[in-house]
Amino acid sequence: MEKKKVLFISQEVSPFLPKSEVSTTARNLAQGVQEGGKEIRVFTPRFGVINERRHQLHEVIRLSGMNMIIDDTDHPLIIKVASISAARMQVYFIDNDEYFRRKSTFSDDKGEHKDNDERSMFFCRGVLETVKKLGWQPDVIHCNGWMTALMALYVKKLYKDEPHFANTKVIYNIYNEGFNNNWDPRFAEKLKFDGFADDITIDFKEPSLENITKAITKYVDGISVGSEELSPELRAVFDAAECPKLDWVAEENQLKETQDFLDKVIEAEVLI
Repeated sequence: MEKKKVLFISQEVSPFLPKSEVSTTARNLAQGVQEGGKEIRVFTPRFGVINERRHQLHEVIRLSGMNMIIDDTDHPLIIKVASISAARMQVYFIDNDEYFRRKSTFSDDKGEHKDNDERSMFFCRGVLETVKKLGWQPDVIHCNGWMTALMALYVKKLYKDEPHFANTKVIYNIYNEGFNNNWDPRFAEKLKFDGFADDITIDFKEPSLENITKAITKYVDGISVGSEELSPELRAVFDAAECPKLDWVAEENQLKETQDFLDKVIEAEVLI
């Protein structure tokens, strides 16, 4: 029987960035699911604070070289890879000089980066284009952190006619870690330029964390909770979602419950 394929994408992965709720959960779930018998791939942004020499990142030339247009501007896509030897796991990095070379992740001493919306768009699209080049068809994409929130929108709408992702499900794992300032007021226009129709972009006219999370629940095949405590706003979004759900699970049971949830979502009919 062919192994089921799970694509883990996360805005942070330990040990490449300091331990956090997101980075630790993403790494541990990916490792555990692989050890449980599924085939996995892991993708994360190549932030400038990641030490390439220490972690032995190297560029994958055959996967790099594509240009992606975000808001009418070309951005070269660079793919790098490194290994977590203790976990027998490879991690792919989405890189671009303009979006990811700065020596910070989501904010600096001036505040949150004003192009975090575009960085999210570039990351999600970069993952999908790279997976296509790899010729690897995921049964489900498990998304960790707000930078991955748009993945379901891309898979279900912009890539809906791509045979490669015809049967791919998407799970979004919500964390309490978010952003304080709304994304660029032009975010809906940028989505429109990307090819999304007006009836979709209207949900993103006011791109707050709560509104974006609420909007993407229309497109996911499953939603889960990665933080023990959620803000009242995010909790309300989770409770109102009409897709299969997995609430917070204590660490000792998290892997088993997540594996069961992955199987449930994979076996269900495609919702969108």
